Amino acid sequence: MTPFALDEPRTLREAAGLLDPGDASVRPIAGGTALMLMMKAGVFRPSRLVSLNRVEDRHRRIELAPDGALHIGALVPLAALERSVEVRRATPVIVEALRTLSNVRVRNVATVGGHLAHADPHMDLPPVLMALGARVSVIGPSGERAIAVEELYVGYYDTVLAPNELIAALIVPPQGTRRAAYLKCTARSADDWPALGVAVSLDGDSPRVAVCAATEKPMRLPAVESVLRGVIDDAASRRAGEAAAETAEIVADARGTVPYKRQLLRVTVERAVRAASFRRAR
Repeated sequence: MTPFALDEPRTLREAAGLLDPGDASVRPIAGGTALMLMMKAGVFRPSRLVSLNRVEDRHRRIELAPDGALHIGALVPLAALERSVEVRRATPVIVEALRTLSNVRVRNVATVGGHLAHADPHMDLPPVLMALGARVSVIGPSGERAIAVEELYVGYYDTVLAPNELIAALIVPPQGTRRAAYLKCTARSADDWPALGVAVSLDGDSPRVAVCAATEKPMRLPAVESVLRGVIDDAASRRAGEAAAETAEIVADARGTVPYKRQLLRVTVERAVRAASFRRAR
C-alpha cells in the first residue's frame, strides 16, 4: 500500500468536515472490511483516511424506543446487531439475515453505516431494511437529513450521499403487525455473496418487497407489491413471483445469467411471500 495521512476526529460532525468533496482520495474508514481490500489490491490509493474509531460512543449504541422504533448507531458492528436482544425483539428478520451475511470475522468488524454506504448491490441488509421501511440519519457540514433506505441507492456502488456526508444512525420504525422474511440464494456456501436476495414484509394493504443482487442496485418491486394487497394465498404468491420475473430489470454477473436469475427471482419471491405470510404477527 502507498503511504497516507490518518485523521482521528472526536466527533462525527468533525469527521464529516475533514472529508474533501473535491478529492476522492480522502475517505472515511470505520471497520474497513471493503476499503482495506481495495487498498491492498491497489484499486484505491488514499492520500488521507478519516478514522471514525474515536467519535462519540452514542454512534455505537442500539436503543429500542418506547414506541418500538429501533435506533442503531452507524458504528455498531454487524455482529453486535446480530446478538442484540432489542433487535431480535423488534425485527427478528434482521437477525436472521445477519446469520449468513459473510462470516463472523467480517461481522465482528464491519459496521452498519459502512455496510449501507458501500452500496454493493449484493449486500444483504439493504433489501431487508427497505422492506421494513427503515431510514438513515445523515450528517454533513451543512447539518443533518433523513433518507429512506429505498432512496439511498441510485446505481451500481452509488448513493445519494455527498462526498462529505456520513451515515450517523439507522432508524427502523415500529413494525406493529407486520410479518417479514428474507430469503437468500447463493451459488456456493450459505454465507457467500447472494446470487439473489428477496425481502418481503406483509401488513394488509401495504406490502413491501425488495430485492438485491439480481438488479443494478437494491430496490423495491412495486409491481409485486400491488399483487400482494389484500388476501395472501398460494395464488397470490404465484402471481407475485410472475410479476417479479416479468417486471424486474435483471443484470447478469459471475453468479448467474439473466435467464437464470429471472427464474430464480420468480421462485424465490413466491417462497418469500409464503414464508412471511406463515409467520405469526408480532
